[in-house]
Amino acid sequence: MKTENRLHMKHGKQRTFEGLAVGRGIAIGTVYRHDSRYDVYVREVRISESRVKREQERFAGAARKANLEIEALQVKAKKLPGAAREELGYLLDAYQQMLKGSRLIRGVEKRIRTDRINAEAAVLKEINKMEDAFAAMDDSYLSARIDDIREVGNRLVRCLGMKQAAAFASLPRNAVIVSDELSPADTALLDPKQVAGLATVLGGVESHTAIMARSLALPAVVAAAELTSWARNGDIIIVDGGAGHVILNPSEAVLTQYRKRRANYLRGRRSLDKLRSVPAVTQDGMAITLQANIELPSEIDSVLRSGATGIGLLRSEFLFMNRDDLPGEEEQFNALLHVVKRMDGRPVTIRTLDIGADKLSDALGFEPGPNPALGLRAIRFSLKRRKTLMEQLAAILRAGAFGPVRILLPMVCTVDEVREVRRILNRLAGRLKRKGVRIADPIPPLGIMIEIPGAALAADALAAEADFFAIGTNDLTQYTLAIDRTDETVAYLYNPLHPAVLRLIQFSAEAAAAAGIPVSVCGEMAGDERLTPLLLGLGIAELSMAAGSIPRVKKRVRALNLAAIAGRARRVTSDADPVRLNAFISDMAEA
Repeated sequence: MKTENRLHMKHGKQRTFEGLAVGRGIAIGTVYRHDSRYDVYVREVRISESRVKREQERFAGAARKANLEIEALQVKAKKLPGAAREELGYLLDAYQQMLKGSRLIRGVEKRIRTDRINAEAAVLKEINKMEDAFAAMDDSYLSARIDDIREVGNRLVRCLGMKQAAAFASLPRNAVIVSDELSPADTALLDPKQVAGLATVLGGVESHTAIMARSLALPAVVAAAELTSWARNGDIIIVDGGAGHVILNPSEAVLTQYRKRRANYLRGRRSLDKLRSVPAVTQDGMAITLQANIELPSEIDSVLRSGATGIGLLRSEFLFMNRDDLPGEEEQFNALLHVVKRMDGRPVTIRTLDIGADKLSDALGFEPGPNPALGLRAIRFSLKRRKTLMEQLAAILRAGAFGPVRILLPMVCTVDEVREVRRILNRLAGRLKRKGVRIADPIPPLGIMIEIPGAALAADALAAEADFFAIGTNDLTQYTLAIDRTDETVAYLYNPLHPAVLRLIQFSAEAAAAAGIPVSVCGEMAGDERLTPLLLGLGIAELSMAAGSIPRVKKRVRALNLAAIAGRARRVTSDADPVRLNAFISDMAEA
């Protein structure tokens, strides 16, 4: 309390920012600023006056080292063909100019002296200032040089001895991460035990940050414009993940009000936690399977606390993020084995690598195409990189010997993709058996994500090849409506209740039922209890969601009479008027 008051008095008046509520709950903590524009992460450290000269000398050494690296690149550039040699030569010359007595170098030296901060923080502050100046210029050539400035900054910080992927290594107590945006690689480094909440300037309701916040049960707000222009490390901050408010340096009265609201929220959550061991059965006796989506093994504790009957979606990308090398079969096996053993007989559905779009891995040497969301990603990438796919499948087969697992293929579009993976899986299983390696027996079910409109429309053909469907409503909505769900400027158009999206869900569910295979919804729609009657009415008996959403959805399931809503749900998909459709869904939810 006293600490909070001192920080409040130190950092100025209260400011409130409006954004999009994406993670329920209320966080009260201190700001930890994270700059996602750089591939190195820097903690600002105050230094004494006696250390200023030594810090400036350390920076000068880093500048010399960076300059030597550029010179080495210039030697290599001279061996390139004509046009490439000339273009790269100009770029490297520009980098070299920035490293020799330039405004950048002078600015960093001055910041170390006047601000008394470490060289790494001084570099990033000076580059941020230069970026802002360049971005404000009404000159497309100059504004395009921002990336060049950023590259030199990254190089300088690395030469100062910083290591990649050190983000969030030393967080203050009750840290609230404040950033322009968080990449999937950033969120893979989050520890829910250290982070109280999240607030970003960019992002949409279904952005990766939003999904991760719900998965970790962290209060979160995205699209809070200008937040990073005012937030400073150590500021007191409130994140209201229910109303979409972010409050910097709140008054004592506001702090008191939000402490009471947070206490009420936590009491309500404890009340829902009592449903943990109660079955998810409708009033007319229909059993519904409620499972959890996870991105990181650290989420398993919350999965077990939620009463989930299994993991309906384990995103395997965490194994490939924030590293310079690829995980081998053995490392992947050990990581998956840990999850399977912790789940203690509950089924685990493991999605194969979904790299591409906003999820990138330096270790894979992945270069996104001109349109990453529509290019070489997910199962398309895996089938191009057979060795990587085979190592992952082998690890899953081996982990499956210790508990029930299923294999889920992302972004499937054609029947041939399923057939080819099944051929690889069968050959791999035979090879491992001949070597005497213990694997799952029988071979785990092979399912597919329905997240492309083409896959939903061909669901009847795909159902003949797949063992189960998992409808990914996030990407299905994005691709159906041609809307980037991470772009806050079009976030208002992202609507999973659009008639086209609902009809694709209905068609996929009916195709699965006709083929006699299970079908689940594992997108964010599954965790919205307002939509539970609709999904169940469309024939979906399995829902997989963020662990924190399970108690609320279970409460809704237990209050429903499925026979009474089935016909009404099917009529919803035939109504093309979005206003009537939303009113109809609201009525059904209330009923």
